[in-house]
This record gives sequence, structure tokens and C-alpha cells, in this order.
Amino acid sequence: MHEILFEYEMNPTTWVYVSSLMIIGIYFKFHRVLSVRNLDLVALIAFFPALLIISRGYEHWGYVWLFSVSGFFLIRLLLDPVMVRRPLLEPNLSASGLTFTGVALLAFLMTNVIIGKVPDQNLRAAGQIVQPGAEGEAREEQEEHKEGAEKTLLPAEHLPGFRPFHEFAEMDEPMVAADRVPPLTPRQQWFRVVATRTAAILGHVAVVIGIVLVGYRHFDNTHTGVAAASLYLLLPSTAQLTREIDHVIPGAVLVWSLESYRRPVWSGLLFGIAAGLIFYPLFLLPLWCSFYWRRGLIRFLVSMVVTLALMVLALGLISGSFSEFGDLLKQMFGWTSLWGEYANGFWEYHSHAFRIPIIAAFLVLCGSLALWPPQKNLGTLLSLSAAVMLASQFWNPYQGGLYMAWYQPLLVLTVFRPNLEDRVALTAVVEGRAPGPLRRLFRAVIRLGSHKA
Repeated sequence: MHEILFEYEMNPTTWVYVSSLMIIGIYFKFHRVLSVRNLDLVALIAFFPALLIISRGYEHWGYVWLFSVSGFFLIRLLLDPVMVRRPLLEPNLSASGLTFTGVALLAFLMTNVIIGKVPDQNLRAAGQIVQPGAEGEAREEQEEHKEGAEKTLLPAEHLPGFRPFHEFAEMDEPMVAADRVPPLTPRQQWFRVVATRTAAILGHVAVVIGIVLVGYRHFDNTHTGVAAASLYLLLPSTAQLTREIDHVIPGAVLVWSLESYRRPVWSGLLFGIAAGLIFYPLFLLPLWCSFYWRRGLIRFLVSMVVTLALMVLALGLISGSFSEFGDLLKQMFGWTSLWGEYANGFWEYHSHAFRIPIIAAFLVLCGSLALWPPQKNLGTLLSLSAAVMLASQFWNPYQGGLYMAWYQPLLVLTVFRPNLEDRVALTAVVEGRAPGPLRRLFRAVIRLGSHKA
């Protein structure tokens, strides 16, 4: 692969410039400069400098910038249900041109996953590109931030969620492999690299296909779905954190859970997987239960609970003792995220006492979504789900703010969504029915009983 793509490298700074120009050229509506769509695009581009600042090692100011833009989008997403007028603003590029652009972007990003050498767990490492004539300066800067870079990589037992999932996500990290006793053989290391990078590729492909299907099946516009998927691939956060499994896999599962909202059993199953993997989707329950209240609630909850129970059973099978099982169970349901003992990112520089009112406000927000808006449709489910996952970043003590893949696919779909007031659970959700063979068996038994009577 290296012989075919000679010296191929995804430079984060260059990608920010190029992607910003492409986003403006493809999506910006020049004849409606003051439209909400244009404001959303400008705000999305405002995320990019924060990522570059963090990648250069100035984490404090980078996170401040990142949280400022996130605060704007949180307000924007909470106000989205009241925006009734949703005029169709198609991209400036045709459907065929967008399809080609999306496929090309996906190919380049996945190539970066395959041949990439820099570990993306530390976003700073992605920005430490040595430019010609600046080797000495870059080397000094890398040595200056080396200690902080090592502290950024957290062991899997400190991250809330399903520990085997976090351990799998860290398998491709050189620092984790170097600490193993006994050391890994070349064959074992090769297998770990192939497994993790394949999972990252499949995760991004699942996000893209899910976004396109939402546009095709629920927006009734394939062009819109392709446009949203291409915008997701253009975002620098997607390019710089492409190989992060614990970023992209939960985002992909949430997209598919929303795509299958008409079938509560499948939606609940996927929702349970996302909640078990990273814990934070559990705070979406008031919103989703309120959406399914008039039809599908029991099927959704039963499917979700069964999925979580199976994941708990898996933890029990891999546990060596009851105490270890208790620790795994507390981690799965977010105990480690409450105290933030090993916090890094924004909360590394601020007192954790300030997290208490933020957590309280977050819980009030999640609870209020069970009541507001009173009539929920697919549009409110989409935008408010993105709002909750975005709001969780403000109190996430472990690189909170960088887990943008958890909400950005939903955010991009919100930017492009049409008016979906008719997509309510009572009319859109499929009625609960037993499988066809089982129904025929029941009818045969009933007929047999009535005949004997």
C-alpha cells in the first residue's frame, strides 16, 4: 500500500483549509445569505480552529473554544423543534457529483486509516507534522508536550461504559502494546492493528450508509441524504479522529437506531448497544420513551433491557470474582464518570466542583425532554437526541468535547432535515405483530379448538 500511495499523508491543517472551502462552495446558499443553513455551516467551520489549537498542545484554550461553539449548537438544537418552516435548500452540486465526492472522501479517509502511523487517541499527535526546514523546532515542541501526551491516553478501566469495548479500542495504541507483559509478538500486534482498523472502517461506512438511508427512507430525498453524508466526511473531526473506535462506533449505532425508529424492537436493540458501550445514551431515555409513548414503548423498552442484560451477562462471564464483576458493572453504568478522578482535557485545568451544577442542569434538561415538546415527531427526536449527546460533553471528564462523532451525524441530519411533523409514533411506527408462521400456528390451534368444540 505504501508503494502505491507514496508519501501519502493527511495533514490536519491543510485538510481544515480545503474542507472549509469545499463546505462553503458545495453547501453555502449565496442567494440566501441570512438563512439558517448558512449559519449552521459557519458554526460547523468554527469548530475547526479549536481542533487545530488542541492538536498543537494548547489544550486549555482549545477546549474553551470548542465548548463555546458547542454551546451555540446546543441552543440551536434545542430551538430546532420550533423552526416549522424548513424550505428545501439543495446543495450547489448535483446528486451525481455529490455521490462521487462522498465516495472519494470515504476512500481517502479509509486509506488514512489503513496506512496511518500516528496514533489518533491523542489529538495533539495528529497535529505534530514536521514541516521542511522546521525539524528542530518541531522536535523541541514534541519533547515539550511528550509528558502531557502520555497522560492523555487513559486506561480502559477509567472510561465509563463496556470495558471490553474500550480495551478493544485501545488495541492499536503503541503505548498500550508497549506496556504489555509479556510483550506482543509481531503476529499478535499485526492482528490487533488489522482488527481495530477494520472496525474503524466499518464504523464510518455504517455512519455514511445510515445517513443516506435516513435521507432516502425518512426525508424522502436521496440527494439530501448523500449531501449530509458528504458533509460528515468533510468535517476535520472525522479526518483527525478517523481511527478512534470509541468515537465512531457509538455514533454509528445511534444513527442506525434512529434510522430504524419505525420498528421499536430493532431500535431498542441498537439503543441498548449504544447505551451499554458508552453509558451516556442512557440519558436519552426520557426523550425516546416520550416519543414511543403512544405506540411502541413496551417493545422498545423490552428490547433495550434485554440487550443491556446480555451485556451484563457477558461481563459476568469474563469476571474472575464478584468484586471484579461489581467494578465492571459500575463502570458500565457510568460510575467512573461521576467523580472524574483521572480527568483530562478541559476538566484537567478546572475544579471539579464546577461540574456539579453542570451535571444538575444536564439532568434537568434530559428530564424536561419527556414533557417538551408535548407532540414529538422524528424531527424532534433527531435534533434533541443530538442536543443531549452534545450536552453530555460539557461534564464528560475524559476529553469531553472531542467525542464529536457521538452527535455530529445527528447534527448534520438536523441541518438538512425537512419538516417531519407527520412522522409521529402513532402513524409511523409499525404495529406490533407476531411473525407470520407464529400467527398461522395460532390460527390453526384456534380453528382446531373451535372444531372440536
